[in-house]
Amino acid sequence: MVLNGAGAGAGQRPRSGSGTERRTPQLTLYHREGCGLCELMAAELSALESRYTFALERIDIDDDAGLAARFNAKVPVLAVDGEILCCHFLDTVALIDELSRND
Repeated sequence: MVLNGAGAGAGQRPRSGSGTERRTPQLTLYHREGCGLCELMAAELSALESRYTFALERIDIDDDAGLAARFNAKVPVLAVDGEILCCHFLDTVALIDELSRND
C-alpha cells in the first residue's frame, strides 16, 4: 500500500510469464480527521491489502479548501484511478470487481 503518494513510479508490475506490464490501481481515500466513517473505510481497505494489489493515497480534505467544499458532507469518498467509486460506506463488491480486473 502506498500512503500519501510515496513510491511514485511503482505503479507497474510485470504480468507473470507474459512479459507485459500490469497497472496497479490507484485508490484515493478522501477523509477528514475524527470521522468515524472515514476510519471504518480505511480499516476495510487495510483488510483488503493482503488479497489485492493497489496503491492507496489518503487525502485529508480539510487541508484543501476546494476538496473540503467538494466533499464536505460526502466523506469518506473513495476514488479508483480518479473516478469516484463510493461515498460514506465502502462498496466492497464494486471495489473487488475493479481490483479483480488487474489480477
